[in-house]
Amino acid sequence: MEITASLVKELRERTGAGMMECKKALVENGGDIDASAEWLRKSGLAKADKKADRVAAEGIIVAAQDGGKAVLVEVNSETDFVAKDSNFLDFTKAVAATALSSGAADIDALKAAKLPTGETIEEARAAVIAKVGEKVDVRRIVRLESTNNVAAYVHGGRIGVLVELAGGNEELARGLAMHVAAMNPPHNKAADVPAEFVAKEKEIELAKMSDKDKSKPADILEKIISGKIAKIVNEVTLYGQPYVLDTNQSVEQVLKAAGADVVGFQRLAVGEGIEKVVEDYAAEVMKQAGLA
Repeated sequence: MEITASLVKELRERTGAGMMECKKALVENGGDIDASAEWLRKSGLAKADKKADRVAAEGIIVAAQDGGKAVLVEVNSETDFVAKDSNFLDFTKAVAATALSSGAADIDALKAAKLPTGETIEEARAAVIAKVGEKVDVRRIVRLESTNNVAAYVHGGRIGVLVELAGGNEELARGLAMHVAAMNPPHNKAADVPAEFVAKEKEIELAKMSDKDKSKPADILEKIISGKIAKIVNEVTLYGQPYVLDTNQSVEQVLKAAGADVVGFQRLAVGEGIEKVVEDYAAEVMKQAGLA
């Protein structure tokens, strides 16, 4: 069967694969569109397998929300260049929408969830790898479902936050999500700070004090140490930090004025916890040139 330009165009529009790959698929399958599409899909899976061991530490955080239901998903690529590719971005949007609608609570359930096209997210991921030529990984998902105010905020595609707020309003919930994105508090309230952390900080502050200060009466010494620890605890808690949208007030003061309470929050940042490979391109070139 003759492989015409219109046939190649049809397969390309259907699969999104490159022109030469589409032509090769049609040649391999005698011009059969359906068989060629399946051949391309299997080819994508094979490419995905070959790239499985590569490090994908770039990418994007995507969010989807419907009232009190919200999700964040981290989708990784190997380079920032691919993270801006339209094929990659279209895939991440579809993943976020499916994550929300499917009710998936973990990454395995999400990968098995079906897109509106009928293919699973895992199958679509393999197809994206074939298009962009890099490892693509659907790495993490967090979801929140509540009758309280819920905010989903993504900053620059790199940081995503979910906040659940009892009382207050949606505007305050979003402001708090922006605060968490900017300040990254490890804990919500002082009561959430581990006792081991507090004990260690007390030990450090005591060691930093001069012999003169250490010789002060026990009650005075305790007040000095307690004041220092209170400051440290404020720095590591959402409630204790100055509110980024009004630094004249702490988050706790803003919440008290609104009669609200942060039930909890979740924060994802692209690539956190992934050991990145640092390339020394100059050394690599010198090595290939026999100069090193």
